[in-house]
Amino acid sequence: MIEVLAAALRRINSGLALAVGIVLLATAGFVVADITLRQFSHSFGGSDEISGYVMAGVASWGLSYALTELAHVRIDLIRLKLQTRGRAMMDLFAMTVSAAAVSVIAYQAWPVLEKSLLRGSRANTPLETPLWIPQAIWFSGWVWFAVSSCLVVLLALVMVMRADYPAADALIGARGEVEEAK
Repeated sequence: MIEVLAAALRRINSGLALAVGIVLLATAGFVVADITLRQFSHSFGGSDEISGYVMAGVASWGLSYALTELAHVRIDLIRLKLQTRGRAMMDLFAMTVSAAAVSVIAYQAWPVLEKSLLRGSRANTPLETPLWIPQAIWFSGWVWFAVSSCLVVLLALVMVMRADYPAADALIGARGEVEEAK
């Protein structure tokens, strides 16, 4: 059951990463088209603003994919010297701290969106973008990252409590240079 939930979370985050990648490619195409049009004295306008919003959204949504693919950077000098159980405990500690930090970030991101909603804030640009739109995308990405992180911690905790260290390592372990080379 635990492995099924972990696999489902990985599939969801892979799908989200694909969607984020498509949005990023579309944005790059938009920027290239805008730059090309500028050579002919035309422009869509706002490509710099829109690409900034997209980058914020892509970053917040992409973090959960990096989480489930073990792509986050971790200094594993001490971890490599430990036995299997010790590595699992170190990984669980690192993931718990990460989940707590991400949860705080997601919680603190809400007031930013809330103020924009209450004030009807718009960008001080020619597009006058209602700021709640890009902020809602950005905020929801942080919330999803926090939810994913907390779920991963719970799943890993169950695995460690069952002494299923290989499964815990597959879920929350670190991938060092030696492991990546294999």
